[in-house]
Amino acid sequence: MGEIYPQTGTNKVNRYKHQATYDVETIHTIVNSTPVLHVSFVPDPSIPAPIVLPMIGQMGLFPGDEDNGDSAWKCYLHGYVSSRLMNLANDAVQRGEEGLPMCVAATKVDGFVLTLTPNSHNYNYRSAVLQGFATIVEDIDERIWAMKLITNSVVPDRYDNTRVPPDNAEMQSTRILKLNITGASGKVREGVPEDERKDMKREDILDTVWTGVIPVIEKLGDPVPGPYNRVKTVPPHVAKFVKEENAKREKYAAEAARKPAPLKRPKKVEE
Repeated sequence: MGEIYPQTGTNKVNRYKHQATYDVETIHTIVNSTPVLHVSFVPDPSIPAPIVLPMIGQMGLFPGDEDNGDSAWKCYLHGYVSSRLMNLANDAVQRGEEGLPMCVAATKVDGFVLTLTPNSHNYNYRSAVLQGFATIVEDIDERIWAMKLITNSVVPDRYDNTRVPPDNAEMQSTRILKLNITGASGKVREGVPEDERKDMKREDILDTVWTGVIPVIEKLGDPVPGPYNRVKTVPPHVAKFVKEENAKREKYAAEAARKPAPLKRPKKVEE
Protein backbone atom coordinates (compact mmCIF):
# COMPACT_ATOMS: atom_id res chain seq x y z
CA MET A 1 0.00 0.00 0.00
CA GLY A 2 1.33 3.44 -0.95
CA GLU A 3 1.70 6.53 1.16
CA ILE A 4 -1.55 8.18 2.27
CA TYR A 5 -2.65 11.51 3.70
CA PRO A 6 -3.95 11.04 7.27
CA GLN A 7 -7.70 11.56 7.69
CA THR A 8 -8.63 14.55 9.84
CA GLY A 9 -11.75 16.57 10.53
CA THR A 10 -10.71 18.90 7.72
CA ASN A 11 -10.00 16.52 4.84
CA LYS A 12 -12.20 13.51 5.66
CA VAL A 13 -14.74 12.75 2.93
CA ASN A 14 -18.28 12.40 4.30
CA ARG A 15 -20.40 11.94 1.16
CA TYR A 16 -19.86 8.84 -1.00
CA LYS A 17 -17.02 7.57 1.16
CA HIS A 18 -16.60 4.55 -1.09
CA GLN A 19 -15.34 6.90 -3.80
CA ALA A 20 -12.85 8.65 -1.50
CA THR A 21 -9.10 8.28 -1.71
CA TYR A 22 -6.29 9.57 0.46
CA ASP A 23 -3.58 7.94 -1.62
CA VAL A 24 -0.75 10.41 -2.16
CA GLU A 25 0.15 9.26 -5.67
CA THR A 26 -3.48 9.31 -6.84
CA ILE A 27 -4.10 12.80 -5.47
CA HIS A 28 -0.86 14.21 -6.90
CA THR A 29 -1.61 12.68 -10.31
CA ILE A 30 -5.06 14.30 -10.42
CA VAL A 31 -3.59 17.70 -9.56
CA ASN A 32 -0.74 17.37 -12.05
CA SER A 33 -3.02 16.34 -14.92
CA THR A 34 -5.44 19.25 -14.42
CA PRO A 35 -4.59 22.31 -16.57
CA VAL A 36 -6.36 24.82 -14.31
CA LEU A 37 -6.43 24.64 -10.51
CA HIS A 38 -8.95 26.58 -8.45
CA VAL A 39 -7.34 28.33 -5.50
CA SER A 40 -9.51 29.48 -2.57
CA PHE A 41 -8.58 31.84 0.25
CA VAL A 42 -10.10 34.51 2.50
CA PRO A 43 -8.59 37.91 1.62
CA ASP A 44 -9.75 39.75 4.73
CA PRO A 45 -10.88 38.21 8.05
CA SER A 46 -13.28 41.12 8.54
CA ILE A 47 -15.07 40.14 5.31
CA PRO A 48 -15.06 36.32 5.44
CA ALA A 49 -16.20 35.75 1.86
CA PRO A 50 -13.73 33.41 0.14
CA ILE A 51 -12.14 34.26 -3.19
CA VAL A 52 -11.58 31.60 -5.86
CA LEU A 53 -8.91 32.11 -8.53
CA PRO A 54 -8.07 29.91 -11.53
CA MET A 55 -4.30 29.34 -11.57
CA ILE A 56 -1.62 27.17 -13.17
CA GLY A 57 0.17 24.90 -10.73
CA GLN A 58 1.98 21.63 -10.25
CA MET A 59 2.94 19.24 -7.47
CA GLY A 60 6.63 18.59 -7.03
CA LEU A 61 9.50 17.84 -4.67
CA PHE A 62 12.36 20.35 -4.82
CA PRO A 63 15.70 18.48 -4.76
CA GLY A 64 17.02 20.91 -2.14
CA ASP A 65 14.20 19.96 0.23
CA GLU A 66 14.85 16.27 -0.33
CA ASP A 67 18.55 16.77 0.41
CA ASN A 68 17.55 18.36 3.73
CA GLY A 69 15.31 15.44 4.68
CA ASP A 70 11.98 17.01 3.64
CA SER A 71 10.21 14.46 1.44
CA ALA A 72 6.80 16.17 1.42
CA TRP A 73 5.65 17.30 -2.01
CA LYS A 74 4.42 20.88 -2.35
CA CYS A 75 2.00 22.52 -4.77
CA TYR A 76 3.72 25.30 -6.74
CA LEU A 77 1.56 28.05 -8.26
CA HIS A 78 2.61 30.62 -10.86
CA GLY A 79 1.67 34.27 -10.29
CA TYR A 80 2.55 37.95 -10.68
CA VAL A 81 4.72 39.82 -8.20
CA SER A 82 2.14 42.43 -7.19
CA SER A 83 -0.99 40.27 -7.21
CA ARG A 84 -3.24 40.33 -4.16
CA LEU A 85 -2.58 36.65 -3.47
CA MET A 86 1.18 37.17 -3.36
CA ASN A 87 0.81 40.20 -1.09
CA LEU A 88 -1.47 38.30 1.29
CA ALA A 89 0.96 35.39 1.51
CA ASN A 90 3.84 37.77 2.21
CA ASP A 91 1.84 39.66 4.85
CA ALA A 92 0.97 36.40 6.63
CA VAL A 93 4.64 35.44 6.91
CA GLN A 94 5.57 38.93 8.09
CA ARG A 95 3.05 38.51 10.92
CA GLY A 96 4.86 35.35 11.99
CA GLU A 97 2.20 32.96 10.66
CA GLU A 98 2.84 29.70 8.78
CA GLY A 99 1.57 31.31 5.61
CA LEU A 100 -1.73 32.16 3.95
CA PRO A 101 -4.40 29.50 4.67
CA MET A 102 -5.43 28.18 1.30
CA CYS A 103 -7.31 25.43 -0.51
CA VAL A 104 -6.54 24.11 -4.00
CA ALA A 105 -9.05 22.04 -5.99
CA ALA A 106 -8.61 20.01 -9.17
CA THR A 107 -11.36 18.25 -11.14
CA LYS A 108 -11.43 16.15 -14.30
CA VAL A 109 -14.61 14.84 -15.95
CA ASP A 110 -14.21 11.52 -17.77
CA GLY A 111 -17.79 10.64 -18.67
CA PHE A 112 -21.49 11.48 -18.48
CA VAL A 113 -23.32 8.58 -16.81
CA LEU A 114 -26.90 8.30 -18.13
CA THR A 115 -29.30 6.23 -16.05
CA LEU A 116 -32.98 5.31 -15.89
CA THR A 117 -34.04 8.28 -13.75
CA PRO A 118 -32.84 11.90 -13.50
CA ASN A 119 -31.81 11.49 -9.86
CA SER A 120 -29.33 8.70 -10.55
CA HIS A 121 -27.49 10.43 -13.40
CA ASN A 122 -23.82 10.90 -12.60
CA TYR A 123 -20.34 11.75 -13.84
CA ASN A 124 -17.27 9.62 -14.12
CA TYR A 125 -14.75 11.99 -12.60
CA ARG A 126 -11.56 12.50 -10.63
CA SER A 127 -11.18 15.28 -8.07
CA ALA A 128 -8.65 16.31 -5.46
CA VAL A 129 -8.57 18.95 -2.74
CA LEU A 130 -5.44 20.22 -0.98
CA GLN A 131 -5.36 22.26 2.22
CA GLY A 132 -2.38 24.07 3.65
CA PHE A 133 -0.44 27.28 4.09
CA ALA A 134 1.05 29.19 1.17
CA THR A 135 4.35 31.08 1.20
CA ILE A 136 6.34 32.87 -1.50
CA VAL A 137 9.38 31.00 -2.82
CA GLU A 138 12.38 33.24 -2.11
CA ASP A 139 15.26 30.88 -2.92
CA ILE A 140 16.40 31.60 -6.49
CA ASP A 141 17.28 27.98 -7.29
CA GLU A 142 13.89 26.77 -6.10
CA ARG A 143 12.12 29.52 -8.08
CA ILE A 144 13.84 28.56 -11.33
CA TRP A 145 13.21 24.87 -10.62
CA ALA A 146 9.51 25.59 -10.00
CA MET A 147 9.21 27.72 -13.14
CA LYS A 148 10.64 24.84 -15.16
CA LEU A 149 8.32 22.37 -13.40
CA ILE A 150 5.23 24.46 -14.19
CA THR A 151 6.25 25.20 -17.80
CA ASN A 152 6.89 21.53 -18.49
CA SER A 153 3.50 20.67 -16.98
CA VAL A 154 1.92 22.42 -19.98
CA VAL A 155 4.02 20.58 -22.58
CA PRO A 156 6.82 18.20 -21.49
CA ASP A 157 10.34 19.49 -22.29
CA ARG A 158 8.95 22.89 -23.29
CA TYR A 159 11.16 24.87 -20.91
CA ASP A 160 14.45 23.81 -22.53
CA ASN A 161 12.99 24.39 -26.01
CA THR A 162 12.49 28.12 -25.38
CA ARG A 163 14.72 31.13 -24.74
CA VAL A 164 16.11 30.39 -21.30
CA PRO A 165 17.05 31.23 -18.62
CA PRO A 166 14.48 33.94 -17.78
CA ASP A 167 16.02 37.43 -17.82
CA ASN A 168 16.15 39.72 -14.80
CA ALA A 169 12.90 41.52 -15.64
CA GLU A 170 11.03 38.22 -15.94
CA MET A 171 12.44 36.98 -12.65
CA GLN A 172 11.45 40.21 -10.92
CA SER A 173 7.88 40.21 -12.23
CA THR A 174 7.15 36.51 -11.66
CA ARG A 175 6.47 34.99 -8.28
CA ILE A 176 6.01 31.37 -7.29
CA LEU A 177 3.68 30.48 -4.45
CA LYS A 178 4.32 27.24 -2.56
CA LEU A 179 1.53 25.44 -0.73
CA ASN A 180 2.81 23.43 2.22
CA ILE A 181 0.14 20.74 2.47
CA THR A 182 -1.46 19.94 5.81
CA GLY A 183 -4.22 17.70 4.44
CA ALA A 184 -5.60 16.33 1.18
CA SER A 185 -8.27 14.03 -0.18
CA GLY A 186 -9.60 12.84 -3.50
CA LYS A 187 -12.74 11.32 -4.98
CA VAL A 188 -12.91 9.10 -8.04
CA ARG A 189 -15.94 7.68 -9.82
CA GLU A 190 -15.42 5.17 -12.62
CA GLY A 191 -17.86 2.71 -14.07
CA VAL A 192 -21.14 1.88 -15.74
CA PRO A 193 -24.53 3.29 -14.67
CA GLU A 194 -26.28 2.02 -11.55
CA ASP A 195 -29.98 2.33 -10.71
CA GLU A 196 -32.38 1.57 -7.89
CA ARG A 197 -33.84 -1.94 -7.68
CA LYS A 198 -37.37 -0.61 -8.03
CA ASP A 199 -36.53 0.78 -11.48
CA MET A 200 -34.48 -2.22 -12.55
CA LYS A 201 -37.58 -4.40 -12.01
CA ARG A 202 -39.71 -2.33 -14.41
CA GLU A 203 -39.58 -3.80 -17.90
CA ASP A 204 -41.40 -0.78 -19.37
CA ILE A 205 -38.60 1.54 -18.25
CA LEU A 206 -35.80 -0.83 -19.27
CA ASP A 207 -37.36 -1.15 -22.74
CA THR A 208 -37.68 2.60 -23.35
CA VAL A 209 -34.84 4.45 -21.55
CA TRP A 210 -31.31 4.30 -22.97
CA THR A 211 -28.61 3.94 -20.32
CA GLY A 212 -24.86 4.09 -20.67
CA VAL A 213 -21.81 6.33 -20.48
CA ILE A 214 -20.69 9.06 -22.87
CA PRO A 215 -16.90 9.25 -22.49
CA VAL A 216 -15.66 12.83 -22.08
CA ILE A 217 -12.25 13.52 -23.61
CA GLU A 218 -10.45 16.86 -23.40
CA LYS A 219 -8.85 16.53 -26.82
CA LEU A 220 -5.83 18.49 -28.02
CA GLY A 221 -6.10 19.86 -31.55
CA ASP A 222 -3.48 20.14 -34.27
CA PRO A 223 -0.87 22.81 -33.38
CA VAL A 224 -1.54 26.15 -35.14
CA PRO A 225 1.53 28.27 -36.00
CA GLY A 226 1.68 31.78 -34.53
CA PRO A 227 1.79 34.92 -36.74
CA TYR A 228 5.58 35.36 -36.34
CA ASN A 229 6.53 31.69 -36.23
CA ARG A 230 9.42 30.88 -38.59
CA VAL A 231 9.87 27.21 -37.69
CA LYS A 232 8.15 25.33 -40.51
CA THR A 233 7.89 21.96 -38.79
CA VAL A 234 6.13 21.37 -35.48
CA PRO A 235 8.89 20.43 -32.98
CA PRO A 236 9.05 16.74 -32.02
CA HIS A 237 8.38 17.48 -28.33
CA VAL A 238 5.11 19.24 -29.26
CA ALA A 239 3.91 16.68 -31.81
CA LYS A 240 4.75 13.79 -29.49
CA PHE A 241 2.89 15.40 -26.59
CA VAL A 242 -0.29 15.99 -28.61
CA LYS A 243 -0.34 12.45 -29.99
CA GLU A 244 0.47 10.64 -26.75
CA GLU A 245 -1.71 12.82 -24.52
CA ASN A 246 -4.78 12.38 -26.74
CA ALA A 247 -4.27 8.61 -26.79
CA LYS A 248 -3.87 8.49 -23.01
CA ARG A 249 -6.98 10.58 -22.36
CA GLU A 250 -9.13 8.61 -24.79
CA LYS A 251 -7.96 5.30 -23.32
CA TYR A 252 -8.73 6.36 -19.74
CA ALA A 253 -12.22 7.70 -20.53
CA ALA A 254 -13.13 4.60 -22.56
CA GLU A 255 -11.92 2.21 -19.87
CA ALA A 256 -13.68 4.17 -17.11
CA ALA A 257 -16.96 3.90 -19.05
CA ARG A 258 -16.80 0.08 -18.98
CA LYS A 259 -15.67 -0.60 -15.43
CA PRO A 260 -18.13 -1.99 -12.87
CA ALA A 261 -19.99 0.64 -10.86
CA PRO A 262 -18.18 1.57 -7.63
CA LEU A 263 -19.20 -0.63 -4.73
CA LYS A 264 -20.65 1.00 -1.66
CA ARG A 265 -19.25 -0.10 1.68
CA PRO A 266 -21.62 -1.62 4.23
CA LYS A 267 -23.34 1.03 6.31
CA LYS A 268 -21.83 -0.31 9.52
CA VAL A 269 -18.40 0.70 8.18
CA GLU A 270 -19.50 4.25 7.41
CA GLU A 271 -19.42 6.15 10.66
